[in-house]
Amino acid sequence: MTKALKNKASVHTPAQGFSYSRDHFESLVDAALKHAKKLGATDAGADASEGCGLSVSVRKGELENVERNRDKSLGVTVYLGHRRGNASTSDFSQDAIERTVQAAYDIARFTAEDPVAGLPDEKDIAKHHPDLDLFHPWPITSADAATIALRCEAAAMQTDKRITNSEGAAVSAQQSHFFSAHTHGFRGGYASSRHSISVAPIAGKGDGMQRDAWYSSMRSADDLSSPESIGRYAAERALSRLKSRKIATIECPVLFEAPVAAGLLGGFVQAVSGGALYRKTTFLLDSLGKRVFPKHIDISEDPFVLRGKGSSPFDDEGVTTRARRVVDAGRVEGYFLSSYTARKLGMATTGNSGGSHNLVMSSRLTQSTDDLEAMLQKLGTGLFVIELMGQGVNYVTGDYSRGASGFWVENGRIAYPVQEITIAGNMKDMFQGIQAIGADAYNMGAKTIGSVLINRMKVAGS
Repeated sequence: MTKALKNKASVHTPAQGFSYSRDHFESLVDAALKHAKKLGATDAGADASEGCGLSVSVRKGELENVERNRDKSLGVTVYLGHRRGNASTSDFSQDAIERTVQAAYDIARFTAEDPVAGLPDEKDIAKHHPDLDLFHPWPITSADAATIALRCEAAAMQTDKRITNSEGAAVSAQQSHFFSAHTHGFRGGYASSRHSISVAPIAGKGDGMQRDAWYSSMRSADDLSSPESIGRYAAERALSRLKSRKIATIECPVLFEAPVAAGLLGGFVQAVSGGALYRKTTFLLDSLGKRVFPKHIDISEDPFVLRGKGSSPFDDEGVTTRARRVVDAGRVEGYFLSSYTARKLGMATTGNSGGSHNLVMSSRLTQSTDDLEAMLQKLGTGLFVIELMGQGVNYVTGDYSRGASGFWVENGRIAYPVQEITIAGNMKDMFQGIQAIGADAYNMGAKTIGSVLINRMKVAGS
């Protein structure tokens, strides 16, 4: 743990809003591990965490809701050989800690043996924990948060007289910190923050009403978009959907807007994650070393992006994270594995217990001029999707079917908005059919991707 990072988590100031220091968390975790060993545990792990924040929402110019949240937890995992037990508590007293460890121990005693259950191998444990600049507390008052939300909603309502209503605007300021340790030598933790501004305006009246939304979410409040720009853009999106119509059933190229395209990248991650692989519940089984995308597609992972939403110096098990190329020239070069799933597959952990870290999907064909307008030109005549509904993805077969809305495009220009349609295909074919990825890259959580053009999908309409 670097001195800078440890200081960020351990200094307890009113501006940070934490009730517990890093040092206090260390003492709680050490007490839990000591008691586990006293009971006879082969190995044990524990983590202490605390989160707090403020959420304020407004609607139609009036304050609607103010919430302050604060939670804390101590989790304990006990191993008796290859038997594992877990328990947790929100009571940090010594008696409660000992009862929680005893509960985990008792669960392990009566749990069936799992030959691959256990802590990560010591060689995989993260020894160096760089400061990734993830903690930027926002000491905002509820009154100031309400003012920002009102500014955002007002900007949306004032964009056009056809903005007739609002589902409201919200401001959220959240922060947390933790410390974790286990008996294979890991000790570490850090503080992080995530703040956001959002709004959802409604355009039109009666049966012709259309809703859309937009938001900005960042580690630091200084990096958030202005409330006015968020409001205006959300309003413009809602306005663009007025007079939506159905279209006839057709097969055509489909362009996924960047925020929606992030779901395609998420689908790939799920399909090549350890749990799906060892259970054989994925359409990309045994895909390592195989080309599942066209040769121009790459996917990279970088856990060390400063202020990144998916950044972390170690995964949930304390395993070292690494920057890597997950897909190279369309070929799968790596899975997403924890220690447990890696052992189930006879492989090595990739440091992905808890998920992926700052993925970027890109095309070697993308030019800096390939903005959304250029991508619409590449689409030519077809469907431009800006919203998906439902969860119609079968990860065993790859079959994909989801409700959608967006725009019909003719000769590279938006012709009219469309709604009440379904797009369908198979994700294997969709991945292979990616023709282009735009330079209009957008970050959705831990995933960054531009708009994605797929050569052909079924579109079910009227």
